Amino acid sequence: MTMTAATEHVTEYVTATIGGQLFGLPISRVQDVFSPDRLGRVPLAPPEIAGVLNLRGRIVTAIDMRRRLDLRELDEGRPRMAVGIECNGESYGLLIEEIGEVLKLVTNSLEDNPANLDARLARVSAGVHRLEGRLLVVLDVDRVLDIGAHQEAA
Repeated sequence: MTMTAATEHVTEYVTATIGGQLFGLPISRVQDVFSPDRLGRVPLAPPEIAGVLNLRGRIVTAIDMRRRLDLRELDEGRPRMAVGIECNGESYGLLIEEIGEVLKLVTNSLEDNPANLDARLARVSAGVHRLEGRLLVVLDVDRVLDIGAHQEAA
């Protein structure tokens, strides 16, 4: 396979760190990256729903990715970032610890989840890319947002 043929099939990912794990969100699903401000609580919402916020006139549901992945909570004082996505006309902000760079990865290097991948990660993963010394877990945004199914499974 020539180099030009390989570069034709590239997927771009916005990288984020959650609980020390590197994740990738397909750039086609990412609308923006922002620092969440003044979250309003949502009574009776599942624990993964951190609240709602107003982002440039839009109501955005904030999802705490640490809770979504059943990880322990961070210290309250630590600043967080959010990745803005849209699904079925609704806006969401995935609360993460750190935003990384945009990576361009060859599509055919995407592998199925390894058998030893933590089940908490596997349930929201669309596969993995093996990078130098690190594993990039590709987030399946639709599975991340399927909070009702997660509640029923619990």
